[in-house]
Amino acid sequence: MRWDNLTDEPVDHGRAPDAALFGADAVTTRTFDTPEFRGITFHEVRARSVLNRVPGASRMPFEWTVNPYRGCSHACVYCFARKTHGYLDLDTGLGFDTQIVVKVNAPEVLRRQLGSGRWRGDHVAMGTNVDCYQRAEGRYRLMPGIISALTEHANPFSVLTKGTLILRDLDLLVRAAEVTDVGISVSVGFLDAALWRTVEPGTPAPERRLDVVRAFGEHGIGCGVLMAPVIPFLSDRPEQLRATVEAIAAAGATSVTPLVLHLRPGAREWFMAWLAEHHPYLVRRYERMYAGGSYAPTWYQRRITRQVHELAREYGIGPARAGASRRIRPARSAPAPEAAEPTQLTLM
Repeated sequence: MRWDNLTDEPVDHGRAPDAALFGADAVTTRTFDTPEFRGITFHEVRARSVLNRVPGASRMPFEWTVNPYRGCSHACVYCFARKTHGYLDLDTGLGFDTQIVVKVNAPEVLRRQLGSGRWRGDHVAMGTNVDCYQRAEGRYRLMPGIISALTEHANPFSVLTKGTLILRDLDLLVRAAEVTDVGISVSVGFLDAALWRTVEPGTPAPERRLDVVRAFGEHGIGCGVLMAPVIPFLSDRPEQLRATVEAIAAAGATSVTPLVLHLRPGAREWFMAWLAEHHPYLVRRYERMYAGGSYAPTWYQRRITRQVHELAREYGIGPARAGASRRIRPARSAPAPEAAEPTQLTLM
């Protein structure tokens, strides 16, 4: 995929690859000399479509997504979405962290697509590829228009984020939840401050993310937590799991769902380079653990899931049912959830 697939201009497959990637008239490249954006380049494009169908073979429990950004200044070294930068011939390492594609017309395009007679009103998931509340959103403010478009059409949606910027749109989300099903999930995989600073350097601290959970609960919207990722040998000790689940429960989360680190191509190389620099003694253990592919062994995933769910029950919260985080109405009118078997999702 190159720039011509991300614009609303006619596609010219005869253009040279470099022209298609960087020379399209519909692409505007900007840098901002402010502390929060220093070192980051923004490529503004005008998208043809922002509703993306999830491939049928995906493990995701939803069919449609909206991603107003590509690349992410959160700079999580394990992010599976790194590979998508390769589709644009951009670097999946540092380039993913600092070359951000912004679909500046996303709200207008979404409003048009939602109003189409062909649209069936399916659930729309956001934040499942890159974070829609990364730092760029503070400048481009695409999410208020996106949320408003979904609200106008009473279209169900969910948001997954590590960003505290979502609190800016709290009132919009409360209003949306009055007319449609809204799900809010926050990703908090661990509390270890030293680990957070190196593995998720561009994100708000875990404690600040839990403040988001608390704020939504205080405004009547239940907020689930994806305990993601649980990082083998770095955040998976029993006492670490307990401390994280206890903090999640104290923040008032409606559910906690653990997700073990997975390392897809693009992310795997970047993560392993980070591991070699910060924890070289673990490199061989990771090579063995992930020798079978992108995912940790099933026995390990099941062990972590069991431990977290046992802790969740101890602290009075339960795992999310499949799809439950996508159908949350304001807590004041929501019925008590039914008990269900643990579910392992793959969102991070």
